[in-house]
Amino acid sequence: MRIRLCLAALSLAGGAGLATLSAPSATAAAAACSDVEVVSARGTFEPGTLGFIVGDPVYSALKKKAAGKSLSSYAVNYPANLSPTSAAQGNADLVNHVRSQAAACPNQRFVLVGYSQGANVVDNSIGISSAGAVVGSPIVATLPAAVEPKVAAVLLFGNPIRALGKSVTGTYQSRTLDICAKGDPVCERGGGDTGAHLSYRDDADTAATFAAGKL
Repeated sequence: MRIRLCLAALSLAGGAGLATLSAPSATAAAAACSDVEVVSARGTFEPGTLGFIVGDPVYSALKKKAAGKSLSSYAVNYPANLSPTSAAQGNADLVNHVRSQAAACPNQRFVLVGYSQGANVVDNSIGISSAGAVVGSPIVATLPAAVEPKVAAVLLFGNPIRALGKSVTGTYQSRTLDICAKGDPVCERGGGDTGAHLSYRDDADTAATFAAGKL
């Protein structure tokens, strides 16, 4: 499993030049009090502003779907590498950012996006431990109860906890779209198609439609 993840990560890194040219523009730091903030945790070694495979295309699609609402974005600040503490650092940053942003902008709502290791980051932040998953970690912080109603949607792609037979349950379940491409070895136990893990740009429109329906 770890070997397959490394292969997928190397494929992402190898496409960095293309990603730099192709990624849509999205503000990495949140604009002051937009209607909706997209908080994106990229995958391991994934290039792009919010993430070339998932974050950038989802953000662009949601701008079109959420007509009449102002959007801003935040790229979770974490290594997104194979360090055993990487996901934990992302978990802490996501929670700290959303908590402070919610305090500064009481009417703002959030769409949380996580791809691959970034899905572990989001899982942990909403109270679903990714410990034991590929590039997972124990929970180090969770979004406080006061912030929970402000999270409109949770969008997960290639979520490693699914290979453990786990999924998002509880408070956030009805607001979560968790997509695992057929054969993706990161999220499907026994999957053998590394290319499937790189295919999630194809799901950006579906994810944006789901999120827009929750706003």
